[in-house]
Amino acid sequence: MRTEEVEACVVGGGPGGLMTGLLLARQGVRVTVLEKHPDFLRDFRGDTVHPSTLRVMDELGLLDDFLKIPHAKAPAMPMETAMGRAVFADFARLPGKFQYMAFMPQWDVLDFLAGAARAYPGFRLEQRAEVTEVVVEGGRVAGVVAKTPDGPLHVRARLVIGADGRRSAVRASARLRVKGDAAPMDAVWFRLSRNEGETVPTIKAGAGYLVVAINRGTYWQAVQMIPKGGYDRVRAAGLDRFREGVARAHPGFADRLAAEIRDWDDLKLLDVRVDRLHRWYRPGLLCIGDAAHAMSPAGGVGINLAVQDAVAAARMLGPALREGRTPTEAELRAVQRRRELPMRVIQLMQLHLLGDLYPSATRKGTDRPLAVRLCRAFPFVPRVLARLIALGVRPETVGAPHARSTTHA
Repeated sequence: MRTEEVEACVVGGGPGGLMTGLLLARQGVRVTVLEKHPDFLRDFRGDTVHPSTLRVMDELGLLDDFLKIPHAKAPAMPMETAMGRAVFADFARLPGKFQYMAFMPQWDVLDFLAGAARAYPGFRLEQRAEVTEVVVEGGRVAGVVAKTPDGPLHVRARLVIGADGRRSAVRASARLRVKGDAAPMDAVWFRLSRNEGETVPTIKAGAGYLVVAINRGTYWQAVQMIPKGGYDRVRAAGLDRFREGVARAHPGFADRLAAEIRDWDDLKLLDVRVDRLHRWYRPGLLCIGDAAHAMSPAGGVGINLAVQDAVAAARMLGPALREGRTPTEAELRAVQRRRELPMRVIQLMQLHLLGDLYPSATRKGTDRPLAVRLCRAFPFVPRVLARLIALGVRPETVGAPHARSTTHA
């Protein structure tokens, strides 16, 4: 078994994991990020980059290069129901210079973060490394074991950070207790070609359906929300019925649906979870992002929260790691206490304020969803929702650097 020893081992090469690795390496911490896939090229991942993340890139001096990645800017999130059109979130009224959401392919974002992190000598990314268990010594998590093409790998670390998503192997192996909230829906993702100049509401909802369409330039990245656990019933009803459901929301898509959604392989099911850990940590271990609190895809806030968790964890725990000591339980607890309120507020919004938007096993949805009624009745609501989605309850700052990279001052 190969063995290596570092101050921090981050499990999961998503936005939260790579941001954590970048920020710790920037402080002079030796950090290894383990990612089970060989690359980042997986479709239908969250592609929203929030103003809070743009602020972090700006603080790091990486913004100009980051914005060279092809992206689309959305100054608002329009919605259409039987009540008519409404602006669900108005980002153009946000404070600061980032008054939009950016839709940017996540694989490009991850490649960029990995490249920026490699500029620091203490950073290492190992792909095709699937973590199977945490290693516990004397009651403390002291590292992880991963499967790799070259055989087992044992990474010893003063701190393991679980950033491996809603199906986290780290939190399962560490036996951290999950508190579940019933997600109202699952999501079926697909893509359709986009006609030049074509526009549709980002969100189209009615009794029995909700379709989200994200403009990706040459195509629409779209999702049809279905009742939780209802995918088998969707398949049993047939592909024609699925296409008809989407065309009910967007009649202009009908011909493309018939031509481009040819079989079930053209669809991708997302098993939506909304849950959270009772405790995000144990000695030697901290979970962040979806590993600590799985979010629904509403608003694309999961990425935002994961990056903000990463910023807080690196800023608060980096000094201990840089000094060569293991963060105490009190220090780990402080990270959870700082980040738990922002997470709980967003989960409450997703499950309750937006709950009647989604078809579920017990209802078909409504033509008069609460969120739309509030947005139409109170002009300040779209601004408040924009702030919650784009910045969160407690925006994080990076803090001063402690190490220089080989390419960035």
